[in-house]
Amino acid sequence: MRRKYRIKKNKDFQTVFKQGKSIANRQFVIYILERSEEQEFRIGLSVSKKIGNAVTRNRIKRLIRQFFLEEKHRIASGREYIIIARKPASDMGYNEVKSSLNHLFRKAKSYQN
Repeated sequence: MRRKYRIKKNKDFQTVFKQGKSIANRQFVIYILERSEEQEFRIGLSVSKKIGNAVTRNRIKRLIRQFFLEEKHRIASGREYIIIARKPASDMGYNEVKSSLNHLFRKAKSYQN
């Protein structure tokens, strides 16, 4: 992910948590905050140590980043997204991650028309 697409600072994470809306399924929780002044969307990833060891956590983050890389043309700009992985995500392959995140983004109406 390029720098302009990332949320890294704790202050930015807290803003999205406090002011944004959340949508969840069994594998992921997504917080969404409208930022109409932004040209692009930004994402932050959170994968807890409860999920597994460093290899597992990094694998999940890689799969989520790949989803955003493939779907970035469909995702609405001017928003900030924080994706939190839950325990069942550790056993998922890429196609399962993709379908789970697709489900959440459709539910949140975050795809461009």
